Parts: sequence; C-alpha cells; structure tokens
Amino acid sequence: MTVPKKRVVVLLSGRGSNMGALVEAAKSPDYPAEIVAVISDKANAGGLGLAHEHGIPAIAVPRQGHADKAAHEAAVIAAIEAAEPDLVCLAGYMRLLSADFCERFAGRMINIHPSLLPLFPGLDTHARALAAGVRLHGASVHFVTFEMDGGPIIAQGAVPVSADDTPDSLAARVLKAEHHLYPHALRLVLDGKARFEEGRTVFAGIEPADDAVRLIAPAIA
Repeated sequence: MTVPKKRVVVLLSGRGSNMGALVEAAKSPDYPAEIVAVISDKANAGGLGLAHEHGIPAIAVPRQGHADKAAHEAAVIAAIEAAEPDLVCLAGYMRLLSADFCERFAGRMINIHPSLLPLFPGLDTHARALAAGVRLHGASVHFVTFEMDGGPIIAQGAVPVSADDTPDSLAARVLKAEHHLYPHALRLVLDGKARFEEGRTVFAGIEPADDAVRLIAPAIA
C-alpha cells in the first residue's frame, strides 16, 4: 500500500550511515517519509556522496566563511527551509545548536544518540559505558531541545555489553541497533504516534514500554 510521504531533511557531519538507513526505509511504499535533502556542515562528509548516489540533493554549508555561529546557523536554516520539510533528522550532526535554532524547529527535529539516555550524553559514549560497567548499552532517538542530548525520548534500542567488548566492538553493535531504531522512531513521529507536547513525548496508540521491549530483539540480532 502506498502512503502519502512527508518531507524529511537530514543533517549530518560524517559518513551518513544512519541517513542511509532512513533512505533505505523510505524506499518502501508504506513508509511515511521521503528524504528530500541532506545537509552537512562539512564539505567532505561521506554522507553527501551517499546522498548523491541515491539521487538526493546534497548540500554543504561549511562553517568556514561565516562570521560567527549565528551566521552559519542562518545559512543552514535557509538550506533546510528551502527544502520545505515536515521534519528534520539529525544523523551525526556534530554541531551544538543554539536555542533559537532549536526553538525554530521545536517538535519537528529529532536526533539519534549512541547511548541509553539519560546515560552518557555527549561524546565517547561507548568508552564511558564500558568504564561504568553497564551490562546494557544502546541508542536513543529523541526530540531536540536546547539541552544537549536532553530532549524527550521517542524510542530506544538496547544491546548487551560483553565482557570482552572494546569501545570499537561495542560501537559496531550499537550502530547496527541504530539502523533499526531510527527508521522506526521516525515512523512513530510521522504517523502521529509520538509527538512533542509541552516539553515531553506524548504517545498515541502504542504503549511505550511494550514498544521499547520489542526493539531489543532487532538491536542484538
């Protein structure tokens, strides 16, 4: 069954593997998203080339050449709004966003983070998880607010931590979980089953706890 597609813009800074997972999901006629543009703050980001391969407009808005953070953000916002998106997905966009940027897209911008938030916001999540001795690690998709990695959670996927894990081996397993999780979470938002209201995620038609448990299986496959 073909469903109406909503317009999604992806922001990234690196290789774009999560963007690739969204693009693959969007190929299905019953998936509610179409990736209409990919924007990067790095001209050499691998994700831009991947977007080109899929025939998606790929736009570099480098930080260089802008007077300050506000000027760079204004250029990024202009590129986003030119694509007329219904939703913005951050997929490894390694840039802290201003309060004004977050407010402009409040409830219409989501992010994927490689930890089970609120644990381990920020960088080096896998090494920090190993140092903390946690037995479960994973990934979270959340609405973006000004607090870094602090917006209300939409969905999470868990992976087990093995005794012989290194940051690299754990990262590889979590990344596999991310590729399942992000398309799933985006669908929840676009289908109206997860929405941003008064600073929290409100669910409709699903039980969040049941949904989180269901996500563990594909995460560790």
